[in-house]
Amino acid sequence: METLTKAWYFHKGTARKQRDVSLMKEHRMQYGNTGNCFDLALWLLDEFKNDGITAFPIGSKFHSDEAHVAVVALDEKGNRYLCDLGDQWLQPILLETNGEDYSNEKIKGFFPAAEIQVQSRGQNHIEILYHRPNGKVSNQLFDLTPIEMNVFLQGAEYSQNHVYPKPLFECRVPYNNETAHWEFFHWESFLSTSEGLHKDGQTDSIKHWVNMIHDKSGYQKDFLYDALSRYR
Repeated sequence: METLTKAWYFHKGTARKQRDVSLMKEHRMQYGNTGNCFDLALWLLDEFKNDGITAFPIGSKFHSDEAHVAVVALDEKGNRYLCDLGDQWLQPILLETNGEDYSNEKIKGFFPAAEIQVQSRGQNHIEILYHRPNGKVSNQLFDLTPIEMNVFLQGAEYSQNHVYPKPLFECRVPYNNETAHWEFFHWESFLSTSEGLHKDGQTDSIKHWVNMIHDKSGYQKDFLYDALSRYR
């Protein structure tokens, strides 16, 4: 998940800033890039549709810098799964079974460097608690109400037209015997592991971050240089 593609595509001069899925696939093949949470949700919804899986977008704070969107998919029994690629949920998590709360116990294996709990918070709302190795607990509230596609696309277009001034790139990376979370934000980076947070050095060198992100993701270097330069 990253905002580099947003800044890069924003300066292409196109009337529409939200790319359709076919264009995202072309860019993926050519540059190795992906996109932000709106890009990833739109792409995932298209994949689910092609596979005959019922799914719909959910989100919050549309038409603001804090907008976020995810996807809920249904299995054949109607059970709901959270698919939040923008927050790096690479493995969908079951939210309930036959209308009952899925789990109030701490669960491993879904989010790097954290055990999580899924808890009901009233009709169509869930709260996810993240229990970190240092004892810190953070939370995220999700409204599971389906968003109409035209509303989703309006929110996406707004988001792609407003480039946040600080570059962001997040990915999953192997670390020892686990999967860790690597994040680059505003010219510094850190790695979240079960051992705690490992901070890297901070530098304004675009060349340094081009090489670093390329090594983590395989993104094409010319693309990274162009995208990162948009933030300077």
